[in-house]
Amino acid sequence: MWSVLWAAVRSKAPYVTFPVAFVVGLVGSQLEWFLRGDPPATAQEEKSISEQREDRKLQEITGEDLTKVVSLKDKLEFAPRAVLNRNRPEKS
Repeated sequence: MWSVLWAAVRSKAPYVTFPVAFVVGLVGSQLEWFLRGDPPATAQEEKSISEQREDRKLQEITGEDLTKVVSLKDKLEFAPRAVLNRNRPEKS
């Protein structure tokens, strides 16, 4: 008899747990809203992280001459480091 009862409980578990989880989530969200109160007005007007990053980059390059770049012949950091620097040309 117990095996039949447990088989019935197992088969009907999703039908019982979903409404319980829904009610718990609803009560939790309402409780969180009640404790936090209304969101501040500035939270809706804040910029996203990507927008803040773009603004910071624009401020960094403002006033710089972007046509003056280091030549790749002079810049050797892009080359992989060889063992004991044997294959790396000497900078003169």
